[in-house]
Amino acid sequence: MGALAGRTALVTGGSRGIGRGIAERLAREGALVAVHYGGNAAAAAEVVEAIGRAGGRAFAIGAELGVPGDAEALWAAFDEGLARSGAGGGLDILVNNAGIGLSGRVHEVAEEGYDRVFAVNVKAPFFIVQQGLGRLRDGGRIVNVSSGVTRVAFPTAVSYAMTKGALNTFTLTLAQELGPRGITVNAVLPGIVATDINPWLADPAARAQAAGYSAFDRVGEAADVADIVAFLASDDARWITGQQLDATGGSNLGV
Repeated sequence: MGALAGRTALVTGGSRGIGRGIAERLAREGALVAVHYGGNAAAAAEVVEAIGRAGGRAFAIGAELGVPGDAEALWAAFDEGLARSGAGGGLDILVNNAGIGLSGRVHEVAEEGYDRVFAVNVKAPFFIVQQGLGRLRDGGRIVNVSSGVTRVAFPTAVSYAMTKGALNTFTLTLAQELGPRGITVNAVLPGIVATDINPWLADPAARAQAAGYSAFDRVGEAADVADIVAFLASDDARWITGQQLDATGGSNLGV
């Protein structure tokens, strides 16, 4: 029996990268995991299959984020998937992981791109939480996946960094709001992680430079972040809320 046995989790953007690592880690701890995907149903099905092979339980739900009605569509898919799984209603763990990037300095960002990154990274999690509060059980967990770029000046992705800063503020406010229900709310701030969203790490020189930012002289892996999320989702983290946990491997400590 894992630490999360008998609990139900939802991981947005759970079909790839850090999200996949989180979904698989929570499932290993015994949670029934809803693996959300935006458009790649095959990738989500692969994650569900991998979880099943490892002895866990999961189901996939699809909903495009950043469009009108996205939260409603996500929760409708969640409710349907939960019913198909034979589990009771309700949710114990919500991981807001889905997000998109946007490069560009302040004078380079187009309004369309700005609106899109805020719609996916800020507006979607806000309304997912708002409409999910009736499903989230007392004593539950919300984990928001933010970014280490909120701790440093990052001019080349200013609008992306702003979205993650907003997510940090949302985390702090929710922690205060939901504390009376015993629900903890925390943010995890990854640094550079070796996933398909960072294909430039395939270049040895670029990877070496990225590794040099960390005190451990290596690039992060999805499991490094997933293990932190699993801890925050467990009973062991019951006295931690409203926090921003740096998950950058000690990046730029000496700067």
